[in-house]
Amino acid sequence: MDDEYKIKNIAGYLAKVFLTNPLTMILGISIIALGYISLITMPREEDPQIQVSGGSVIVAMPGASPQEITNVIIKPLERRLSEIKGIDHIYGTAMNNFGMVNVQYIIGENRESSNLKLYDKVMQNLDGLPAGTMPPLIKPFDIDIDVPILTIAFYKKEGASIDNIELYKRIRELQQDINAIENVSKSNLKGAKRPQFNVMIDLDKLSGYHISLGQVAQSIKSISTNAPDIDSPTSGNSLIIFGIKNAIEDIDDLKNLIVAQYLNSPIYLKDISDIEYSYEIQNFKSVDITYKENNKTIDGGDQITMEVSKLKGTNAVTIAEKVIERLIESKVELQESGVGYIITRNYGERANEAVNELVHHLLLTIFIIALILIPFLGWRESLVVTIAVPMILAATLFLAMMTDQTINRITLFAFLLSLGLIVDDAIIVIENIHRHMHLEESKDKDFSEIIIEATDEIGPATNIATIAIMLTMIPMAFVGGMMGQFMLPIPLNVPVALAMSLFVAYVFTPYLAKKLIKRPSHNHNDHKPKKSLLKKIQEIITTKAKASLSWKK
Repeated sequence: MDDEYKIKNIAGYLAKVFLTNPLTMILGISIIALGYISLITMPREEDPQIQVSGGSVIVAMPGASPQEITNVIIKPLERRLSEIKGIDHIYGTAMNNFGMVNVQYIIGENRESSNLKLYDKVMQNLDGLPAGTMPPLIKPFDIDIDVPILTIAFYKKEGASIDNIELYKRIRELQQDINAIENVSKSNLKGAKRPQFNVMIDLDKLSGYHISLGQVAQSIKSISTNAPDIDSPTSGNSLIIFGIKNAIEDIDDLKNLIVAQYLNSPIYLKDISDIEYSYEIQNFKSVDITYKENNKTIDGGDQITMEVSKLKGTNAVTIAEKVIERLIESKVELQESGVGYIITRNYGERANEAVNELVHHLLLTIFIIALILIPFLGWRESLVVTIAVPMILAATLFLAMMTDQTINRITLFAFLLSLGLIVDDAIIVIENIHRHMHLEESKDKDFSEIIIEATDEIGPATNIATIAIMLTMIPMAFVGGMMGQFMLPIPLNVPVALAMSLFVAYVFTPYLAKKLIKRPSHNHNDHKPKKSLLKKIQEIITTKAKASLSWKK
């Protein structure tokens, strides 16, 4: 027997440590289990979320024209905000009585840091605002929670007696329950006709009594504010406080409101206007809905759409399912009220379908790889490679979960992209083990020594080749803009998958080879390596070529 082989590379050391270690099997099963748990529990999205930061600064100046707003508010504010580092665009809008400056940061900038920069810059320059302006309102963009994952269209069913006000109130109650669901960030109602008191003023009567619209507005505001009116102290040294409720409860409160005096007689609001309790007649935003019921197309009239958004990094699938469960619980109450609903968009369902479809394709690809390898390596060797591939993907998926990534189409595309690369290391190791088994000088060696020697032999070349491929993927992480953010899962996961492929090839491929591959006997006729299908094809082509040349001669 030859002297013991001296290991020269980390590949050989790993193979030697884990080849006969009883914990190797436990480690492999644990990696597969952790990968499966990661696949089940990781937040699912259809597409990766892109970091878009920015905000709006709104400054009101009552009585100012758009030209005045532009000169004294918009332009100075734009100059000050342009001093902030990392801004991509600044654009202002001037209207009567107020102006608004929108700021968009470079895509990829940290949202919390950007919002803080914007707030600090505005606060530092408050002294530069002209007299008569109101305190600025700073409203940051929140793209993480502004994109809805679920939209539900509510409508009045055919023959229902419910009016627009009752429809709004019923949906508003349901909205409160949905907002209480865990990880729901917010919900909005689009097209809602909110209840209000409508005061239709007769302009002729207003002119006849010499009353302005400002007087009427001021009178209505006086009974709708929640601030108390404090009178002067009395002789008993006490204060008279008139508490005013925040909302007008009855239409008579408005009808009997005194707005002015004319010829020493009070002028009531009902004298100059028609007052009714109805919905927002000034809201012209509405969408009609048509739906099918019993194979009959029905016009549902105006619809109210509820948009439900989720918190960043949470599972769109589970949140959408919880919201739908809440809708099903309220279905009977809604039907009794004459309210129907249709789910017009389910981002969670689409995300789940996209992920499941890609997982199916991933498993199908692994199966195809196994079938392709059987004729060239043999079924035992092919089985070793086929087991190694899911282990690599499982380890990569677990690391992705630990780094707070979500599973989406781009993440799984990165796995599909790396699938053709990660099988190389395992194939190289198993092929070299197969070759060493059939060498003449290996007939007297122990099988474990053959495996360690074969693994160590290909270590340097395999390491360099794999690291070179990893380095080609890493620069993609520095691509800027929206495309860089969208494709970020590829440089985050492909290099990790390649690193895991080296680990699995050096640790588990030798272990599985020892367990699954049958060492050939070394009789005179058996120690020669069996010809693979590829060798046989090459020999057939060579024989045919030689025969063709001989025939021509």
